[in-house]
Amino acid sequence: MPRYAAIDIGSNSVRMMAAEVEPRAPIRVLAEDRQVTRLGESVFRTGSLDPAAIDTVCAVLQRMVAAYRPLGILASRAVATAAVRDASNGEEFMERVNAILDQPVEVISGQEEARLIHMGVESRWPHPAERILIIDIGGGSAEIIEAQEGKLRAAFSRPLGAVRLHSVFLQNDPPAAEDVRRMEEFIDEKLAVAARRIEPGNFARAIGTSASASAIVSAANRIPRLRREEADRRRATVAQIRRLYKALGVMPLSQRRAVTGIGPRRAEIILPGAAVLVKVLDQFQIPQLAYCAAGVRDGIIRDLANRGAGHERARLQSDQRMVVEHFARRFAVDLKHARKVAVFARDLFQVLAPWHKLEPEQGRLLEAAALLRDVGHAINDMSHHKHSQYIVANSDLAGFTDSERLEVAMLCRYHRKSMPTPRHGEFQALSLERQRVLLLLAPILRIADALDRSRDQRVDQIECQLAAGLTIALHAESDTALEQWAVERVEPEFRQAYQRPLTVTGVRL
Repeated sequence: MPRYAAIDIGSNSVRMMAAEVEPRAPIRVLAEDRQVTRLGESVFRTGSLDPAAIDTVCAVLQRMVAAYRPLGILASRAVATAAVRDASNGEEFMERVNAILDQPVEVISGQEEARLIHMGVESRWPHPAERILIIDIGGGSAEIIEAQEGKLRAAFSRPLGAVRLHSVFLQNDPPAAEDVRRMEEFIDEKLAVAARRIEPGNFARAIGTSASASAIVSAANRIPRLRREEADRRRATVAQIRRLYKALGVMPLSQRRAVTGIGPRRAEIILPGAAVLVKVLDQFQIPQLAYCAAGVRDGIIRDLANRGAGHERARLQSDQRMVVEHFARRFAVDLKHARKVAVFARDLFQVLAPWHKLEPEQGRLLEAAALLRDVGHAINDMSHHKHSQYIVANSDLAGFTDSERLEVAMLCRYHRKSMPTPRHGEFQALSLERQRVLLLLAPILRIADALDRSRDQRVDQIECQLAAGLTIALHAESDTALEQWAVERVEPEFRQAYQRPLTVTGVRL
């Protein structure tokens, strides 16, 4: 299954998630991290990012990148939101973080932020037949999202983030009543646009996301901060939230920090977050709020998976494919069969990515080998795998480096008969890393070839599962006994390379 990583550089915190995505299944989180940075605090007061906050964010990002890079990530996306959008020195900040992440960070609009939040919620807590309202209170902005039957209908991004409101309105501890009143009036003013466009009432559920909603729901249910994951899908009524908001409004910071469910850093900005929640729930006539742990990062992961991001790295580019197929035609290769094997090889390479952990670009070479492995038949059917190696190794394949061409040739050599042994000098001459790659890819190519053993394209598609071993189900309208037998013959080589068993079954359509 493909693996993706997401980084959300918010106004209050930086979040990272790396996850494995399987079609029609919840994402499986592999690594997750969150760090409060208060990046937007100075922006909302002075208009620019504070150098110390920039240094903090860069250090956090270095730690996060180190956590997800070894996981075999197919593609990643990093986004920045309100603070960077508003900062006068945002470009300087972007240059630094782009270098750390080795990819450009996208400064996304409020509408894109809302789209990703909605997608994240639907990925964790689907609502395929209901009308819901999602409220995400970040550090710099709040997103108000109306969705129905799983589709986003309206979204508004308003400058109502908890860090922004605290920086602009609440300078005293405890806050002055007049400052709180002004903040509430500002919230009413900014919510008016959404109120005119979204009809109140008749919502099946209101869902709060982000740390403000988590803290409020945790406090209402007396869930300790260290067990805040238990707050997911828990609820708090408007009456509970309103009572909590009024109580927090007269507490000094030291007392707010002692409230169950509210952490020491969140206590600094919890009052604005609670105020926005109360105002939104009242405005749209919603009696209670449910918390969902999803956010922008979940939406990024699901969006990357839906778009098949990164898979292009594992596939032949159009000009490479043209060169390879033209070369195969010169040697009378059965292209219909070769293309079918190439598809199976590509699918298996992606499925086995969590085990082989190879760079996606290796998938391109595997696909090329699937298309070229039979060119040796033009010389002699006997030992055609050796002839294929010689022909490919001594060819001029445009679009491939010398080392890539030689790797494709070696894969052709080992697509059948014996696997590499100490007496194979050309294999022994490879570096240990190149030997490892070849040993992991050769069984994949052999399985792909076996899946079209009859050359009749009997297998329509394959369904693979990774557990204690690899299980391959062959979906076909006709009998696939020959293909199953051929796959089973590859089991010893697969087990030797992956230290796991291989089983195959047939599914008649």
